[in-house]
Amino acid sequence: MSTRSLLRRRSLLSGATALAVAAPYVVQAQENKRIVVGTWGGDYSRLLTKNITTPILAPKGWDVINSEAGDPERRAKMLAEKSLRRGTADVQGLSASNMYDVNQQGLVEALDYSKIPNAKNLIPQMKYPYGIGQIYSGMVILYNPKLIATPPTSFAETFDPKLGSKLGIIDIQYQFTLVAAGMAGGGSPSNIEPGKALLMACKKAGARIYPSNEAFAQAMKTEEIACGVMWKARAVQWQNAGIPIQTVAPKEGVPLYISGFAMPKNAPNKAGAYAYLDAMLAPAAQEAFAIDMGYNPTVTNATVAPDLQKRIGFTDEEQKRLVDLDYGYLSKNDSALQEWWNKSFKA
Repeated sequence: MSTRSLLRRRSLLSGATALAVAAPYVVQAQENKRIVVGTWGGDYSRLLTKNITTPILAPKGWDVINSEAGDPERRAKMLAEKSLRRGTADVQGLSASNMYDVNQQGLVEALDYSKIPNAKNLIPQMKYPYGIGQIYSGMVILYNPKLIATPPTSFAETFDPKLGSKLGIIDIQYQFTLVAAGMAGGGSPSNIEPGKALLMACKKAGARIYPSNEAFAQAMKTEEIACGVMWKARAVQWQNAGIPIQTVAPKEGVPLYISGFAMPKNAPNKAGAYAYLDAMLAPAAQEAFAIDMGYNPTVTNATVAPDLQKRIGFTDEEQKRLVDLDYGYLSKNDSALQEWWNKSFKA
C-alpha cells in the first residue's frame, strides 16, 4: 500500500472514530429540544397544545410531550423520583396549593426569573419562588335555571341536602369542594371541618359524585344534575359549548383558584422548562386561554375584550369577596383530607 493510500485510510478511520465519539453528543443535543409537561388530561391538555405548543414552541423546534395523569398521581410520582438524578418531567402543572406542597417536600426548583422574560409582566400574586401562576379564576355556584327556579346565592344553599340528587360533586376537586363546604358550614379556608358533616348529609340525600370535570359537565348538559360548584372559568367554557348553566358568586366568599407550573429539581431539560414557562406567559397564549377556557390572565399585558372580561371576571363588589386559600393548612392536612374523602365520603 502506498504512503498516500495509508495516510488516506488513517484519515478516514480517524474521522469515523471522531463521528462515533461525537454521536452521543449529537443525540443529546437533539434530545434537549424535548420538553415533557406533566398535566391533567382532557380539555386542559388539548388547549396547552393548541395555545402554547403549536403556535409558540413548535416553530422554535421544541418537541413538547404532554404526560397526562391526575394531580395526586403526578405528585406521588415526583416524590418517588426525588432521589433520581433525572426525573421524567420538565415542568408539572399544579394548583397553587399543590405547588406549595411539593415545594415543602423539596421537590421543585427555585426559579431564576431572569430566564423568563415574560415574567416581568406577572401579577405579583402569581409569582412564587417555586412556581408561576398561569391562569386564575374563582369558585362559584353553577345552576341550571330551567331546573332551579330560585338561584342559590351561597354555598350553604348549594350544599343543602334538600337538593338530593340534583347536586353534583366532582371527585378530582376534593380539596376545593371541602373548602366550599367548610365555608358553607360556617368554617373558612383555614377550617374546613364543618363541611364534612354537610357533605355526608348531601351524599346520604342522593348527591352524585363524578370522576372528572368533563363528566360533571356532561351531567349538567343532560340535566341529570342541576347544580354544583366549580371555577367560573370552566362554567364559561361550558356555556360556550351550549350547556345551560348560570353562575353566582357565593355570599360566603369566592375561593381563588390559581393554576400554574413548577419545575422539578431533577427536570431532565431545565432549559426546555424555562422555555415552556416563558411561552405560557406570552400575551397571545394568555389571551387564548381567556377565550378558550374563560380563565383570567396572570400577566398585565394581555388584552381581554370587555364583553369577555365581563363574563370571566368579577365585579368590584365580587372582587372584595375573593378569598385566597390557606396553602399551609391544606398542605399539612392533605393526606388526611384525601383519606377521609376516599374512605368515608366516597366509600
